[in-house]
Amino acid sequence: MDRDSKIFVAGHRGLVGSAIVRRLEKEGASQLILKTRSELDLMNRSQVDKFFQEQKPDYVFLAAAKVGGIHANRSYPADFLLDNLEIQNNVIRAAFETGVKKLLFLGSSCIYPKHAPQPMAEDCLLTGPLEATNEAYAIAKIAGLKLCQALHQQHGFPAISLMPTNLYGPNDNFDLENSHVLPAMIRKFHSAEGTVTLWGSGTPRREFLHADDLADASVYLMRNYDSPELINVGVGEDVSIKELAEQVAKTVGFKGEMVWDSSMPDGTPRKLMDVRKLHQTGWKAKISLEEGLASTYRWFLDHSGQARL
Repeated sequence: MDRDSKIFVAGHRGLVGSAIVRRLEKEGASQLILKTRSELDLMNRSQVDKFFQEQKPDYVFLAAAKVGGIHANRSYPADFLLDNLEIQNNVIRAAFETGVKKLLFLGSSCIYPKHAPQPMAEDCLLTGPLEATNEAYAIAKIAGLKLCQALHQQHGFPAISLMPTNLYGPNDNFDLENSHVLPAMIRKFHSAEGTVTLWGSGTPRREFLHADDLADASVYLMRNYDSPELINVGVGEDVSIKELAEQVAKTVGFKGEMVWDSSMPDGTPRKLMDVRKLHQTGWKAKISLEEGLASTYRWFLDHSGQARL
């Protein structure tokens, strides 16, 4: 993959897709193919087939997905399963049928069992029950990576699957009803006057990777990783949700009271990625949580008119 390659970034307006576009533009990519949902409905097989037949991209970054936090996943499991299966099946199949040189599929750390050994290594996939609150999304992502592996096994199709940890950064979703924990906290603390109520006990531990780091890893692995076996992408360090809340409050300048609603679910007790395989490729995350929180909050302030609220 070089500057003149035709590169399709599916989901280029989202958190991850926009970061991949920024990364590719930084190095001078001259033939990026970017389509909005109104221009190309990835859940419409005929539209996707026509697009690939006409555009014939060389490389595909599949960052498009229906995503959300615990509330959204619990409320709309059928939507999360159906929509994600349709998006990834259409794109992966069309990429294979039109001879794409390489496809990168982005999964999620939620594919691993709820009580997987920590840190979670790639080989713990399908060794136990999933976390119930996002089971539908996880099953869709497992199906996607298995499709990539099956096409590689049966037809030699060059597809790689990355499993990133929890993400944040510019262009994140800050809607309190369906966002993930970190952007939801930024929004809550920014808007609060005296007290902020947070879900659960605050004891679960999570790992957070800045979207720009994931984009850098994605471009690096597109060039340097060829195995059909999935590979984790993370920082290899985690914090408790309570510690995260304290860091977000400090970043935002919130000085009020935090109340924990223990009647609400905690989700998986701990999610920490084993990133030894990633480090062996020569790539490591560069953006610290403190630095990433500060830049994300600045983006939130500067783009309040266009942020997803």
